[in-house]
Amino acid sequence: MIAKLEQVNKVYQTGDEEIVALQPTTMAIHPGELLLIIGPSGSGKTTLLSLLGCVLYPTSGRLWVDGQEINRLRENQLARLRLNTIGFVFQNFNLLSPLTAEDNVLMPLRLQNVSRREARQRTQAALEMVGMTSHRNFLPKQLSGGQQQRIAIARALVTDPKLILCDEPTAALDKNSIGIVMEELRMLADQGKAVCVVTHDPRLEQYAHRIVSVDNGFVTEVNQFE
Repeated sequence: MIAKLEQVNKVYQTGDEEIVALQPTTMAIHPGELLLIIGPSGSGKTTLLSLLGCVLYPTSGRLWVDGQEINRLRENQLARLRLNTIGFVFQNFNLLSPLTAEDNVLMPLRLQNVSRREARQRTQAALEMVGMTSHRNFLPKQLSGGQQQRIAIARALVTDPKLILCDEPTAALDKNSIGIVMEELRMLADQGKAVCVVTHDPRLEQYAHRIVSVDNGFVTEVNQFE
């Protein structure tokens, strides 16, 4: 498994009030699966994704990602784990507007101090994987929503992460782009990546190997597909 939660919860303190964002949860994330985390807004699904992404520490319980216990890591260690092990795909793409599509994909490799030659080769491969080599010199504003999301997926892939986390990756897309993006994410899972997709859209269920539902902070298994 690439990630494991053991009775993990997340509680926020607001004055004298405690807000439970995630109830105690035990689950595992495996390579080779697309896990759909489905639920309404405010249900706790983004909190679950943030814990898996090593953005938050658990309030209690134990969390492992790539064999490392998150509870025991310092902030700089978490940052290295995020950079080297996890790829993030966001609802609003989060591309850097002054940079071309190619340079957006290159950025994580620069942070890793990868050599210029190797970075170019890996960026080319990532763009080819999402069918966007012909748009490598386009600025984000020159791309459609679906094309921007595919560049964002290439950026997430370029570091060869073991775990890909997607927060509402299709919310800003039209119907045709939703299918293209989800087929690419499913292909990545079929090739051995662990892919987690947070959504409130039941149309994405057909692409999942496994589905969990989050409601009022409670996580329950919905179904498993072949």
